[in-house]
Amino acid sequence: MNAANGVTIEQGPSTWSILQQIEGTAGLLLQGSWQLQTEYDPARLQVYVRVLLEASGEAVIPWEPCEMQEEQRWRMTLQVPAGGLYRIETCLRTRKDDPAMEWPVRGDMIHHVGVGDIWVIAGQSNAAGYGRGAYEDSPELGVHMLRLNGRWDLATHPLNDPTDTIFPANREWSNPAHSPFLKFAKLLKSKLGYPIGLLPAALGGSHLRSWNPEESGELYRNMLQIVNYAGGLVRGVVWYQGCSDANVPESGEAQTYLDRFGMFVRQLRDDLGSETLPVITVQLNRLIGWEYSEALDRCWGQVREAQRQAAKRIPGVAVVPSVDCRVGDNIHNGPAANATIGDRLATAALKLAYGFTAKHSLAPNACEAVVVAAPESGEPEIAVRFEDVKGHLLAHTKENVFTVGDSLGSIAVKGWRVESPTEIRLSVERTPEGEAFVHGAFETNPAYYVPFDDATGWPMVSFYGLRIEE
Repeated sequence: MNAANGVTIEQGPSTWSILQQIEGTAGLLLQGSWQLQTEYDPARLQVYVRVLLEASGEAVIPWEPCEMQEEQRWRMTLQVPAGGLYRIETCLRTRKDDPAMEWPVRGDMIHHVGVGDIWVIAGQSNAAGYGRGAYEDSPELGVHMLRLNGRWDLATHPLNDPTDTIFPANREWSNPAHSPFLKFAKLLKSKLGYPIGLLPAALGGSHLRSWNPEESGELYRNMLQIVNYAGGLVRGVVWYQGCSDANVPESGEAQTYLDRFGMFVRQLRDDLGSETLPVITVQLNRLIGWEYSEALDRCWGQVREAQRQAAKRIPGVAVVPSVDCRVGDNIHNGPAANATIGDRLATAALKLAYGFTAKHSLAPNACEAVVVAAPESGEPEIAVRFEDVKGHLLAHTKENVFTVGDSLGSIAVKGWRVESPTEIRLSVERTPEGEAFVHGAFETNPAYYVPFDDATGWPMVSFYGLRIEE
């Protein structure tokens, strides 16, 4: 019978859970019941709660008396500071002459609780994570995840493990593996100094229509269920999707991707009550081994351009490049590539969501193309100018990165060179006529060695349909 003595927690965070902080604290509601299998004076009984830092046993919130309710019940609300990991303890004091709380009756405890920021992982297979092979990316205390079985846990690969899922809408067909997001979360935790929680919600092969509530939207609704299960508050979204929309030219999804992605972002911000919710996206990498077609190349270019434009046009949206990252099969990034992408996502998030400016967080981005004359020969050249270059554009090879077209058709690019820290010159066979455009690394399988920023190592953002001005 003694086992029944003490305090029972019936509502509160689970072990390993991360609570989303707002302006440095998170609200914590605890309630439950108490039992005492001996004679006692009800006037002397009091349930207490405290919060300890697990690493040292230091009391972050010392013993606080709870609200005592009828039928041997109790309730308590605390504001817990960002940090952790914390241990939450309860006890039942039975004597008024025990001011130091040396020997209260035992109570339930909750372990490994953190207060920090929660990020949603959404998109398709490269968000779910299909990087195969051995790679050192160890779990870390303070980086936790809500598994798809509904239980908080230490974050480990594969994040999108569907074992015992209670969210069947994003159950993977094959076993997932390594993804960018454990690295992403560990870097955020290191810089911010408090825990990070992850909410995996991705599904391999999914189209944007499944994430857009104005279309089928089943994965959007599933994602909201996951967020609400975790408490309804998140700090941002990391997004990696678009291959499926680019792979079916006849669907027309590539051409409408920007508008539909904008709908997704607007509705998500509205449903989560955050007009500025950060959304950090990854521009598509590459597709290898599919039967070539100009239509397929064009669709991949259009989706990449939509991702580039979303970051330009929608406040609170950022894009990071991946075109220099090696794939492990025909379309999925390998573990080393995922680590690079995770680093870039964290760097972009630190700038966009947290205002860090010490480290450059943007990739070279084409902003202007104009027709000029070559300095010596006077032959036509196209100057492609870039913004967001921290150092100097570099190119180690002269692979066919750029293509040009106008109202008469394609224009051969005879060669290109880095002209200045922020400008690349294309030597073309003729002067463009009428409407003319330049594209950069837009194809399904573009050049690996694209121009990059020597100060950051980030490659340029792929672009499609940049208008050439005379």
